[in-house]
Amino acid sequence: MATTASKYPQHYDDDEDDDDEFEDDDDDDEPSRPLPAGSAEDRLEAVLRRLTADEVRIRVHDVAIRGCARTRRAAAEAAVGPDLARAATVPELLRAAAAAGERLRRLGAFESVSITLDTAPPGVPADARGGAVVVLVDVTEARGRAAGGLGVFANTETRSCSVEGSLRFKNLFGYCETWDASGLLGLDQTMELNVGAIIPRIGPIPTPLMARVSFLSEDWLKSSLREHLMGVSVGLLSTMNHNLAYNLSWKTIIDPARLSSSSIRDQLEHSLLSSIKYTYKIDQRDSSIRPTCGYAFLSSSQVGGLAPDSKNTRFVRQEFDLRVAMPLGVWNGALNTGVAAGVIHPLVTGSTGSISSLPERFYLGGNKSLVCRLGGPSSLLGFKSRGLGPTDSQACAPKNSENAAPISPELDALGGDIAVTAFADLSFDLPLKPLRELGIHGHAFVSAGNHAKFTERDIRGFSVTEFLKTFRSSAGFGVVVPTRLFRIEMNYCHILKQFDNDRAKTGIQFNFSSP
Repeated sequence: MATTASKYPQHYDDDEDDDDEFEDDDDDDEPSRPLPAGSAEDRLEAVLRRLTADEVRIRVHDVAIRGCARTRRAAAEAAVGPDLARAATVPELLRAAAAAGERLRRLGAFESVSITLDTAPPGVPADARGGAVVVLVDVTEARGRAAGGLGVFANTETRSCSVEGSLRFKNLFGYCETWDASGLLGLDQTMELNVGAIIPRIGPIPTPLMARVSFLSEDWLKSSLREHLMGVSVGLLSTMNHNLAYNLSWKTIIDPARLSSSSIRDQLEHSLLSSIKYTYKIDQRDSSIRPTCGYAFLSSSQVGGLAPDSKNTRFVRQEFDLRVAMPLGVWNGALNTGVAAGVIHPLVTGSTGSISSLPERFYLGGNKSLVCRLGGPSSLLGFKSRGLGPTDSQACAPKNSENAAPISPELDALGGDIAVTAFADLSFDLPLKPLRELGIHGHAFVSAGNHAKFTERDIRGFSVTEFLKTFRSSAGFGVVVPTRLFRIEMNYCHILKQFDNDRAKTGIQFNFSSP
């Protein structure tokens, strides 16, 4: 074995599942069987089949990582893990190599990763555990450390313009860490800023380190309310599919014009939200911009009100989101379907029963893409932001003069404690070759959703049949322009079903979404 492995060193890429390449042979248990005649490739394949079918014992003498110039060795070693050095048989080594290559690739600091198995240097004897081998891990570091984007977007819904920018640094200090910042500045006095960092698991650190600071100031659409938020989020546990984070934020809702409805006036105050949130996420889709096959699932559970005197920010919130993409085999077509649901249960009881915090409720509508976003119910194309569901009339604005006509009061969106949305999206290539080469494609969609109050008083009279009957729905078609950073849609939306006080409009809508 040692001579053969030395003559033909084995090479394994991180995206190969070597265990599936070899089939069992009924006669593999005959160690004296001669190698089949043929080319060197045939003989090598026969040797590999026998090595993986039989429990051939080996001993990993060394694991060498090559190609790290800017990246610190400790970061690469932590991603490789100890399983390669502990492998005792060839199948165990193949599985460990595939897993280590995948972990290195997910760091995002390397353009390519390859793992090679070879015999140990001369003078390293075999022992009772098997022949000595050496594992060579070759990496090629990514060239660019920084990436950024800047764009100017017009929002037809609010008739406003905003400037959005993002900046990301990767592997800046050699720990495969990610530093990112994003900001938004709107002409309607909306401002948003996010700064965060992610450092992968290194040495004795049992989990990646994550921290994010955010600031938000915005006006609620068609309302006199203004929201300010400052918060920090710290990751407590993070793996491939699991994430546990602690969030601390200070929220303020004010009404400078003093026109808010009576249902909202009681919640115009400062609130401290101290919560812990667990998220399970699995995404097996081939793309988050234009999925053509695979599935994705997200479940998040949040408990708010951990800090003392949190007042009405004490709640339990649960959300689910399921997406499935199926290829059609014609015109690169694919059918994407999804369903999302969420419920929030307040833990504070007032004079009228349990009341959920206004900012934590579910609000449907807006111009977010149906396909990209994975995070619970929110998108419903054709309906404006916070544009459907329970409302309450604002106080009437004072007349400018005695002869002026009375102004009808606007409506404040109250949101819901339970929300459900669903959609189906059919994507297909356009007949023009230049558009196909740029990734520009067409799609047709249908979306539906609803939300409702779910307090202790409402639970007694809650009817599932009535909830389904009052679903709002829309359909349409459009053109999608995918880019490296986001997805742009130009859609024609037709409202299929709406109710009084819903803010929706049939017509052309522009949607911008990040994956």
